[in-house]
Amino acid sequence: MDKIDLKLISLLQKNSRMPLKTLAAEVFLSSPATAARIEKLVSDGIISGYSATLDHKKLGFPITAFINLEMHPQDKPDFYPFISAHPNVLECSCVTGPYSMIIKVAFASTEELDTFINQLQIFGNTQTQIVFSTAKCISGVDIGKIESGEYPDTPVLKK
Repeated sequence: MDKIDLKLISLLQKNSRMPLKTLAAEVFLSSPATAARIEKLVSDGIISGYSATLDHKKLGFPITAFINLEMHPQDKPDFYPFISAHPNVLECSCVTGPYSMIIKVAFASTEELDTFINQLQIFGNTQTQIVFSTAKCISGVDIGKIESGEYPDTPVLKK
């Protein structure tokens, strides 16, 4: 990966719907060359997909919460299919510390959240934090700092 690839990643993080012609102009390449670079980033797994950022409140899911789950490792084969299939689960990560999993969810009401927590408790103890506000949403990696050399030891950049 070189600085052109990093610039493309940075642009696509900001707007994944940016037209190819605009991307090409930003990195000073032809459209076919830009498309080939993007395709390589996809085939290498660096770009894993494109998505829309949704406002869950406007969709009718105003309750966002983080649920910590303490569970035994042997329960993971049953837990993963359950959590993957649940439509209100936004993210689930296996983490270090006293809890095994941290789960981000969005629900229409606290009653629905409570029902979900009760279902989760077959896997272990839970601790829940309901979100009041969010100071910063997902924004991606600051590729500009890698490009500028601020992180000279970053292994992704070819010298």
